[in-house]
Amino acid sequence: MKELTYRVTDSVATITLNRPERKNAFTLEMVDEWSARLREAQADPAVRVVVLTGTGASFCAGVDLDAFAERERTPLAEKRLLDERVHQVAYAAEALSKPYIAAVSGPAVGAGMDMALMCDIRIAAESARFSEGYVRVGLVPGDGGCYYLPRIVGTARALDLLWTGRFVEAAEALEIGLVSDVHPDAELADAVTEYARRLAAMPPVAVSMIKRSVRDAQRHELRAALDLISSHQAVVTSTEDSREAMSAFRERRDPVFVGR
Repeated sequence: MKELTYRVTDSVATITLNRPERKNAFTLEMVDEWSARLREAQADPAVRVVVLTGTGASFCAGVDLDAFAERERTPLAEKRLLDERVHQVAYAAEALSKPYIAAVSGPAVGAGMDMALMCDIRIAAESARFSEGYVRVGLVPGDGGCYYLPRIVGTARALDLLWTGRFVEAAEALEIGLVSDVHPDAELADAVTEYARRLAAMPPVAVSMIKRSVRDAQRHELRAALDLISSHQAVVTSTEDSREAMSAFRERRDPVFVGR
């Protein structure tokens, strides 16, 4: 069986980490496939939402240390390994203009937590547990934890989690904004599917530009952000989907969006 699977159903692409016997810890081959599939989803007009999940009782235990054990261990080789392969997932996620949702059940640890942080939204099962456990093995977060986590939960909370490596249970994750919703384990898949399909039914150009505008606004001051949104608004109002949305609203019917 493939260790990472990809399928598209009803405009929703699902990437599934499929090594339950290893708690979905990832190999280099999985990383290569992962970044390739994110780029494929970005290029495919039939895909409007991407969901990331894991098979079995874990979301992702991070890097499979056994699979990485035989690699060259010089500082330069270590840096190249991260930049040229592992970090390609982060770069592909950053380039993804479509909603990217993590469905997390069970542990998300180390790089596994970082991979969830790359998503726009995290929806958790009650069994979900998060830990930036790098410090416990004498490492720094190697897959973007120091970048993503402060932007999601704030600097002080991020430092606490990064310095201690402690586990955050689902209820606390919801309280601090690490996840947006928590469901019983048996209901998680259906809840995520329903949410993803709801997003997929929205006008995709507008959804994409909202995502871009939110990200850009985190880097720009107000005037630049408003200048950018005025350009986005001009483009969006010229699309077929915008005209369809207006017509459907006036006619009190469900709109049908074509993505242009």
